[in-house]
Amino acid sequence: MNGFMQLLYGIRHVLVRLLQWAAIVIMTVLVADVLWGVFSRYAIGHQTAWTEEVATILLMWISLLGASLAYAEKGHLGVDYFVGKLEPSAQRVNEILVHLIVGLFSAVVMVYGGWNLFSRTLESGQTLPALKIEAGYKYIVVPISGCFMVLFAMEHILDLLTCKNKQGEAVQ
Repeated sequence: MNGFMQLLYGIRHVLVRLLQWAAIVIMTVLVADVLWGVFSRYAIGHQTAWTEEVATILLMWISLLGASLAYAEKGHLGVDYFVGKLEPSAQRVNEILVHLIVGLFSAVVMVYGGWNLFSRTLESGQTLPALKIEAGYKYIVVPISGCFMVLFAMEHILDLLTCKNKQGEAVQ
């Protein structure tokens, strides 16, 4: 394997580890937030105002970053019954097309559209009532996740074009 490909796989490894740790931290904070919200509502008799907003934001973040992580590891949901009936070269072409569509969707809808959503919400001046922060910041995860998805789609396509498997090894 040449040095450039090793560099790309090294960057991929760092990005995946970053996503994994982000998911662990976000999920931990989400569980703590929900537990505190339930405890404060039933034990204290008055729910802390910010717990619902934090839970909503963290649920958005864990969903989108988790989807990026699943896509990176090819753990996303797929219906491949009909694809399995194709010959291997047609399966590979189909897989490339699927990754192209995912990459295009991620670039247009998530990166471009998500950035517009983020910036327009910031421009509107809306704030989250309990947290007292601008509402647009909760949407920044959409273009971030979209960037990850575009990068991982390009990686999957490159692997298919160079006949590499998930571990970067040549496929016979």
